[in-house]
Amino acid sequence: MNPVEKTATQPKPSAGAGASRTAGNEPPRVLVDLASYSYAPEGGAPLFTLEATSFEVRSREVVAILGRNGSGKSTLLRLLAGTLPPLSGRVKLEGLEVSRLDLRTRAQRIAMVQQETPLLFPVRVWEFVMQGRYPYSRGLRFETEDDAAVARQALVDASADPLRGRWMHKLSGGEKQRVVLARALAQQPLLLLLDEPTLHLDIAAQVDLLRRLRRIATDRGYAVVVVTHELNLAAEFADRIVLLDRGKTLRVGKPAEVYQQELLQQVFGTLLYVEYTARGTPKVTFSGAETE
Repeated sequence: MNPVEKTATQPKPSAGAGASRTAGNEPPRVLVDLASYSYAPEGGAPLFTLEATSFEVRSREVVAILGRNGSGKSTLLRLLAGTLPPLSGRVKLEGLEVSRLDLRTRAQRIAMVQQETPLLFPVRVWEFVMQGRYPYSRGLRFETEDDAAVARQALVDASADPLRGRWMHKLSGGEKQRVVLARALAQQPLLLLLDEPTLHLDIAAQVDLLRRLRRIATDRGYAVVVVTHELNLAAEFADRIVLLDRGKTLRVGKPAEVYQQELLQQVFGTLLYVEYTARGTPKVTFSGAETE
C-alpha cells in the first residue's frame, strides 16, 4: 500500500507516551508569547521571518523543536537563549524577559549546548567542565570546593565522570558530547537548550543521550528544549513538540497530537506514514518511493 494512502489508527496516548512529568499545575518556567523575528538587510526586504510563535515549557519537561532546515529552529532557540531580542512578542523565563537579562544572570539561568564546540586550545575534561562555573565567579578568585562539588555532580549526571582526566581533543564524538553536556549542567541552569545534540552520534549514543536528558529534567527539575531532526527519538522522549515549517509554527502539543501523517508529509516533503506503539507513542516510517 502506498504510504500516502495508509491510515494510521491512533490509540489514546498512555501516561508513558509523551505524558508530562511536571508536578501539579505549577506556572510555566518559560513563556513564549507571540514572539517573532526577522532577518533583513538594512533597508531591504526580510530574508527570513519567524512568525509569531507561542508555547510554554515547564520544569521537568522536555520540549522538542522539529522542522526542516531553514524552518526557523535555530532562530527560535536563540530567542529562548536571549541572544536575539524578539521583533514582537515576549520570551520570558520565570517572568523576566530573557533578552533583557545581563550576561552574567543569563549565563546562570540558561545553558546552551551547541551543535559544535570548537576547542581554542588543549584542555582536560575537568578544566573544561569547570568553565561552567564562570558565571558564578567573582573577579580573579579560584574555584571553591562548592564549585568543584557542582562540577563533579555534573560529570556524574552526564555519565562523563570517568573522562575527567582525559584531553578534550582525544575524546570520541559521543564522549565529547557528554562532557559538553556536563559543562552546561555545571551552570545549574533553569533552562537547558540543546541544538542538534545527537548530530554525528550513532544510534546507541543518541538513545543514551536522550534518555539521560529525560532523567536530568525529571531529577533536577530543569526545563529542557531540544532542536532535533530525529522524529522517533523526539516522540519517545519529549513531553511536547513544537513543529515549524518555513517560519510558521504549525502545531504545538504532545507527540501523538502533532504526529499526523499528512501534516508531517507536508512539513518534511517526503512520503511517510505514522503508526503507534502499544504505549501510544507515534512511530514514523519513511518510504523509499518517489514523491509525485
